[in-house]
Amino acid sequence: MGRRWQRLLAEASRFLAVGGVATIVALFIFNFLVHGFNTEHKVISYRGSRNWAFRDRPPRHADGGRAAFVVINVATMSLPIGCLWISRNVLGLDDPYSDNLSANVIGLAMGLVARFYLFRTFVFRRPVHLPHLSLPHPPAANPHQPVTVETTDSSTSGRARRPGP
Repeated sequence: MGRRWQRLLAEASRFLAVGGVATIVALFIFNFLVHGFNTEHKVISYRGSRNWAFRDRPPRHADGGRAAFVVINVATMSLPIGCLWISRNVLGLDDPYSDNLSANVIGLAMGLVARFYLFRTFVFRRPVHLPHLSLPHPPAANPHQPVTVETTDSSTSGRARRPGP
């Protein structure tokens, strides 16, 4: 497996673990409030994503990506709510089992995939690496050999030698 795939799987695993903890908090709050607006799991999700899941990706925004994180979470919050709306208003299912299945299984799975993609793309982006703009590396010097430096100084006649170690 290539290095890129290993990195992707490691980030996805950490993201799923963070999301699992945040989802447990969300499930308790959802079942307690049924239709209330909750933010506790978002704080857990941001801190876990920033400090663990995407720890190899430095902040690219002045606010550490918090504003984009909130916008993405608010936007993807519509997925479980939309699934719940479809379950209740289109399919006519309004029992607790159907509510939890539509919102907390189907909706959260859709939201999880959307957030992972959007967080990696917009909030926790990998720094741009431009190898073609890098300065060439000089060959490794042998510490036991004197360094020869080319000069055009008029006080010397040709090449100058710096004394070795």
